[in-house]
Formats: sequence, structure tokens, C-alpha cells
Amino acid sequence: MVPSAVHRHRGDMLRQLAAASYRHRRLTLLIWVAAVVGISFAASASGGEFASNGRLPGTDSDRAYELLLRESPGDNNIEGDIVRVVFADPAGLADAGVAARIDGFLDRVDAMPSVLSSPRRVTDLHLSADGDVGVATIALAKNDEGVVDQLLEQRAALAADGTTVEYGGYRFQNGGVPTTEVFGLLAAVVILLISFGSLVAAGLPIVTALFGIAIGLGGVQLWSAAVDTPDFTVQVASMVGLGVGIDYALFIVTRYREALRRTGDPFAATMEAIDTAGRAVVFAGVTVMISLLGMLLMGLSFLNGLALGTSSAVMVAVLAAVTLLPASLGFVGRNIDRLSIHRRDERAGESGWHRWSRFVQRHPVACAVAGLGLLGALVVPAFAMRFASADAGNDPRSSTTRAAYDTLADGFGAGYNGPLLVVARLDGDPSAAEGLAGAIAATPGVAAIDDVYTVPAGRIAVITVVPTTGPQDERTAALVHQLRTDVIPASGVVAHVGGQTAGDVDFAEQMSSRLPIFIGAVLLLSFLLLMVVFRSLLVPLKAVLLNLLSIGAAYGVLVAVFQWGWLGWIVGVEEGAPIEPWAPMMLFAIVFGLSMDYEVFLLSSVKERVDRGESNSQAVVEGLASTARVITAAAAIMVCVFGTFVLGDLRAIKLIGLGLAVAVLLDATVVRMVLVPATMELLGDRNWWLPRRLGRMLPHVHVSDPPMPVAPVRALVEVR
Repeated sequence: MVPSAVHRHRGDMLRQLAAASYRHRRLTLLIWVAAVVGISFAASASGGEFASNGRLPGTDSDRAYELLLRESPGDNNIEGDIVRVVFADPAGLADAGVAARIDGFLDRVDAMPSVLSSPRRVTDLHLSADGDVGVATIALAKNDEGVVDQLLEQRAALAADGTTVEYGGYRFQNGGVPTTEVFGLLAAVVILLISFGSLVAAGLPIVTALFGIAIGLGGVQLWSAAVDTPDFTVQVASMVGLGVGIDYALFIVTRYREALRRTGDPFAATMEAIDTAGRAVVFAGVTVMISLLGMLLMGLSFLNGLALGTSSAVMVAVLAAVTLLPASLGFVGRNIDRLSIHRRDERAGESGWHRWSRFVQRHPVACAVAGLGLLGALVVPAFAMRFASADAGNDPRSSTTRAAYDTLADGFGAGYNGPLLVVARLDGDPSAAEGLAGAIAATPGVAAIDDVYTVPAGRIAVITVVPTTGPQDERTAALVHQLRTDVIPASGVVAHVGGQTAGDVDFAEQMSSRLPIFIGAVLLLSFLLLMVVFRSLLVPLKAVLLNLLSIGAAYGVLVAVFQWGWLGWIVGVEEGAPIEPWAPMMLFAIVFGLSMDYEVFLLSSVKERVDRGESNSQAVVEGLASTARVITAAAAIMVCVFGTFVLGDLRAIKLIGLGLAVAVLLDATVVRMVLVPATMELLGDRNWWLPRRLGRMLPHVHVSDPPMPVAPVRALVEVR
């Protein structure tokens, strides 16, 4: 007869799942291996493609595109990637020898199977006023990566004769982070070895995370076949999946080792780890998924795949932590500390974290003021943040895209790198296009009207406008607004301002206007979840405010380094430029979820002790001491994983990598180790205050259960 306590616990789905995984560990492992193979096969067969750009419905730039597509579909039938080829020669491109070399180059390019369209002669190029610089536009097939290498090889012969050839376009931006996952895994291995002192214990989180990443990335590929998915989703999902996968397994393995030393029973230790750390993992994973799915509120279709793909990777990491990891613990058993590389001091008593927590509690006001002052000072630059898409002028000086940008700026002016396309409806009046072009040319900030093209049907005209300033310049954005609000309406012509530069302006404005909605929704949902779990008003309020403050501090660091250029040389940033519009959203979505992980693990440990009858002060001391080491190790892994992004060549990759690393570092140190214990000491028992009427309305959800006695747990595994 199984004790009644066991019957009660058998009703818990999480415990049942973990117990079944432990008992049937070989089957569990086989299911995970089959899942990796099956999802990988399905992903490769799905035919999904990643999107390199997206539409902005409702914007003026999108209306320009729609008008051009509707009235002149034949002019928009090239499905490839547009690339600019920039030629320069001090002898002048009209020189007979130079022209012959360029003509031969263009012939070879046009003969490439993956080149969809290309000019054939120098006379087809657009030349600068002095004739030293020329530019051509070609279209490349999207699915042929080899054509990029072929084009780079073709320019070598011209360079030897003094004619330089550079390429502009994202296909030539060599900005990926080389072997990011490898760097992150190496850092994780070192930190886990230091933390656990055992190859076996350190290996379990790594193996669990790798299984999760393999399935999570296959899921991203499947999502790309169903919804618009940005081409950088794989990197983001692997980064987040690796981080949370290791973190979640780290927390559970740590609790397992503690329980095993006390009980000596591997199954009982596994169940205790799931009852405590496992529950916290599930809840923390839900908060991360809510934060990531909040990107759906941005209302931009091409972000849907990013939200779904990354949140799916987190879900898989949670499933791996509560199924694959218990199965792995079943294989390892009492050998968790085998292959030790050093002996850890396991003696009971006051640790350094006990002493630190008591120090904070003795000086709560001073610690709170110091922590808030530091974060507040870092937040200040964030109020000067300017959203805009950084142009190729920020690429590394050694890159061909940067050389192409600089050459065009020298030959035609900075604005030639980001022309505006004004699409005008003629309504049977061909002269309307010339009149509008004249009005635009007279507008301050316009360098030239490069072209006025009337489509063959004669219903619309496309006016190419060259600004005096570069694509990322504030004055270019102001010009876009002036054309839309003043110049075009005054002309009486129905027209829309489009093109890449105008689209970037619209994108920045959409992101900045919807960011508060996104942040507010995530904060509200997280507050409600924390309130239900910890049955308190002040604890969740403090948690979301402190997390928001730490992310704001990371925003401030990004502005200081990337927008103002302070200490930019340390991370390889040569000059200041605006902040990418998507970066604050992505930074918030990822970091807020991760910081809530650490908050949940810390507070669940504190709440567990409060529920046992310990005083608030003692519960905070013991809760911090029991979780500080593992939170520090988890945060160190995250900082290293995110920090590897700073090694990338592209400014945008450096930006998101530094922002994530700084945010996690601040959260795990200033917030988690200083502000949380200081504020909880100041609030005392008020931390756990909840109005009675509200308490009766809220469901009872326990983020951790007290450990079961060893005998009933053993009965659970023996009874079928």
C-alpha cells in the first residue's frame, strides 16, 4: 500500500513526468535522439526560407512599393538580391584601356549563371562628374552563395591594373560571429568545471543544452516554412537556447547534488531537485517565453518567426531539463562527482555569501542607494537614444561594403548611398512628374534629382532623389518627412516616398512607437505571474522595476559606446552612429526573460524558507547564500556567450552582444546581490503582503514543494 502522501504527489504532472523519465531512462534517451533526427529531417524537407527583409504595412514607403508593383509589375520581376558594383580609377573610366578592362569584367560577370541581370559596358554605368567613379547595379540569385566568392575573385585582375572594384549589399557583409557557439560552449565548460569540480556534473548541462539546441534550431527552420522568419533567427535562437539550456540544467544538477549528499538516494535526490529547482525552471521558462512572444505585439509580420522560433527553443530547453536531465541523472546516479578535477569544500557553516548577505542587511540603505545610484547613472544616456538603421559607413574599413560606401560618397556625395524613390501617380498628366521633380529639387537637403522614369504604361513615374546627407543622418529623416508633409501635398500630385532609406525611417518610427506597448505588456504579464506564484504585491513589483532598471542601464551603455562613441575603440567601433531600431526590443525580450530566471530562482529559495516559518531576514540570507554561487556561474556563462558577439565584424552584432552581456552582468551583480537583499531587508515582512480579498481570488501555484521523505519517494518508483 502506497502512503497517502505519495498518492498526493503522484497527481503532480511534473513529478510524474520526471519520475517516468528516470524509470524509463533508456526509452527517454531514445525518444530524444529520435526527436533530434526526425525534426532535423523534417526541417531539411520543409523548404522553408529565411527573410532578409520585411514589409511595413500601412507606411508611406510600403504604399510606394505597392503602387509601383501594381502599376508596373514587369519592372519588379527580379527575385534576386540587388548588389551595387562600384568602379574607381584615377585615369578616368572613359580611358580606353580602363573601359576595355571594365567591359571584359562586365562580360564575365554577365556570363555567371547566378547573375540575373547586369550592365554590359562602361557606357551603361552611372559616372561621377569627374568620371573617376562609376556604379552598376546587378541582381544575384538568392540561393547561390558561391557567386559572392566568384565576384570577389573577378576583381583581382582589375585591381592589379589600378582599377578598384568594390561591392555594396548585405550579401557582401562578412559580419557573422565566427564559431560563436563554440566560444560559448568552451566558456561554459570552464565555468561549470570550476563550479562543480567534476567532469560528470559539468557535462550534464552541456549535453542537455546541445540536445535542446539541435531540436530548437530544427524548429526554427520549420517555423520559417510557415511564417516570415528573419535570417538572423538561427543565431538568436541558438544563443538563447544555449544559455537557458545550460542555466536550467545547472540549477537542477546543483540541487540534485545537495539532495544526494543528504539522502544518499539518487531517485529521491532527483525528485527533490524537480520539486524545487525543476518547478522554478518551468516557471522561469514560461516567463522567458512570455517575454519573447511579446515581440508579436510589435505588429511587424517579419518578427513573428523570430518570436515563435526563439520561444520554441526555450520551450525545448525546459522540456529537456525536466525529462532528459532526470533520465541522465538516472544513468549517472551516485557517480555525479566522478572525474573530479579538484576537491570542493563541502563543510557546513557560514559561507562568503552568508557574510555578504548579512553585510547588506546591516547597511540596507547605503547598499540600496549605491546600487540605485550606479544603475541610475548608467540609465541617463538612454534618454538620448536615437533609432535609425546604421549604414554601410559603419562597416569595418577593411570590408568591401565600407570601401564601396566611401567611394560612392567621394564620387557622388554621401546621399547617393541612400537615394529616395518618390513614386508618383500621373493621372493622365505626364508633365506632373517633371513639376514634382522640380519642386523636390528646390527643397533644402536635396543634392540632385538623379532620374525621372515614367513606366511604359504611363500611369506612374519614379523620381530618384539624392539627399545631401547619408542614409543614417537625422537630416535625411527630416527630408523624408518634409517631402511627405509639405512638398508633395503642395504639388497636388499623389505620390509616396519609398526606397530602402525611407523604409528604414519608417521602420525606426514603428519600432519606437510600439516599443512602450511591448515593454508594458511584458511587464504586466510578468508582474501577474510573479504575484500568483509568490502571493505578494511588493515582491513582483520590485522585481519588474529592478529588472527594468538594469535593462535601462544596458541601454545607456549602448548609447554611450555606439551612439556617442565613448570607449568605442575597445569593442572595435570607430565612430558614433544611431542605435539599430530592433536592438532595444530584442535586448529587452531576451534579457528581461533571463533576469526573471535569476529572480525566480532566488525568490523561490527565499519563499521556501519563509513558508517553513523562518523570519524574512534569515530567509533572505539563506536564500541568497544557497543560490548565489549557481546564479553567478549561470550569469558568467551568459556573459561569455553574449560577449563573443562583440568579436563579430558588424556593428549591429557588436551592439546586441555588448548590450546583452552588460545587462546580464548588472542584473546578476548589482541587482541580484545588492538591491534585492537590501530592499527585502528594508521592506521586512511587508515583502509578502497581499490583500485578503485578492488572495482568495488568486489560484495557489507553488513554484517549489518541500522535499518528500526518502521512503515514500522510493515507494513511488517501485509501485507500478
